[in-house]
Amino acid sequence: MPRTPMALLSPADQERLRGLRRMKAVALGALIFMAVVFVVAFALQARYPWLGYVRAAAEGGMVGALADWFAVTALFRRPLGLPIPHTAIIPNRKDEIGRSLGDFVETNFLSADVVRQKVSSTAVAQRLGEWLSQPSTGSGTQSHAERVAAEASTIAAAVLRALSDDDVRDLIADLARDYLVAPEWGPPAGAWLEKIVETDAHRGAVDLAVDNIGGWLDNNATAFQGLISRRLPSWVPRLAHRFVDETAYSEAVKFIRAVQADPQHPARIAIDGYLARLADGLQHDPAMRARLEGAKANLFDSPRVGELAAQAWNTAKAGLLTALADPHSGLRERATRALEDIGRRLTADAALQRRVDGWATEAAVFLVDRYRHDIASIITDTVERWDPAETTEKIELMVGRDLQYIRLNGTVVGALAGVAIFTVAHALIPGV
Repeated sequence: MPRTPMALLSPADQERLRGLRRMKAVALGALIFMAVVFVVAFALQARYPWLGYVRAAAEGGMVGALADWFAVTALFRRPLGLPIPHTAIIPNRKDEIGRSLGDFVETNFLSADVVRQKVSSTAVAQRLGEWLSQPSTGSGTQSHAERVAAEASTIAAAVLRALSDDDVRDLIADLARDYLVAPEWGPPAGAWLEKIVETDAHRGAVDLAVDNIGGWLDNNATAFQGLISRRLPSWVPRLAHRFVDETAYSEAVKFIRAVQADPQHPARIAIDGYLARLADGLQHDPAMRARLEGAKANLFDSPRVGELAAQAWNTAKAGLLTALADPHSGLRERATRALEDIGRRLTADAALQRRVDGWATEAAVFLVDRYRHDIASIITDTVERWDPAETTEKIELMVGRDLQYIRLNGTVVGALAGVAIFTVAHALIPGV
């Protein structure tokens, strides 16, 4: 009988224990009944010869009951505490049973064919789509898509909080150093700029710059007052100062207007030539490439850049945590809508269902093929960690009630066998 206190057992185990105790009482009651019948029949057999059949039935029932009691008890413990060989099988062979069970599960349940057949017949995509598409059932309740988004947000927030800010900054610095600082910028930048110039893709940027300069000139005419005249000698009349400033402003405006109006203006051609020379120099001029690399190194080695990277990470982290925690944030709502859309597509799109089912099947088969021994070893390792007495209790609670039926059946079968043998003996052997 399990020795674990009833209060420490789960409700299911408590119910199993009550059923086990009832069946043990029934089996024991049947044995006692047969023993009482045997005693009565044995005592009165001389007076009532027909009681010989009853005695034979009771005797056979007792033998069957005792034999099956011994067999059932020998599985879990030593009968009457006697060191009889091949008893207490479960506690003595616990580890071997665990290994055999693990091998059985690995061979018969974790095979690629079994998993492929089961997963491919499950309609994973359709069920997932229907589940994700299911709306909320009432006020205050969440739809399945909202629940998934909420759980994913909780996990993401936990991961963000668990990340060390220093480690993240070091990781960002290492990635920047490996993929931004270490590679040489000159040749790829020059090739990129060369293609831009060849395709005239820079014209839009030039137009934008010229338009901005023109707009600034239109709105800042007063900025030219004294811009040139203050550099004139003091003996030049004031009227000439104003004339010089107005002339300079007028010429600047005319120049910008001419550049805007003429796609082949010399200034544009000069810019094209400069960009072409710059592209060529970045690719082939060692001195220019060295200057660019030096500027790059100075930029990334600047403490201010590191501070900006740290501030950017802290700001991004705080923003993400706030958005993940708010059910009505744009991030959460977009995630929910995306999940709902996925659910609707999985429900309605047969081609997508086939693709997703194929992916799910292949993924399951891959995982089983690669990790089935590790999965099955969970059973073996768990059973090995169990205490022998604990293992015995667990197994007895699971199957002990059914095993008590063996004792009861043994009593009945033994009784029938006993009376049958007695009857045959009387029929075949005269005078018995």
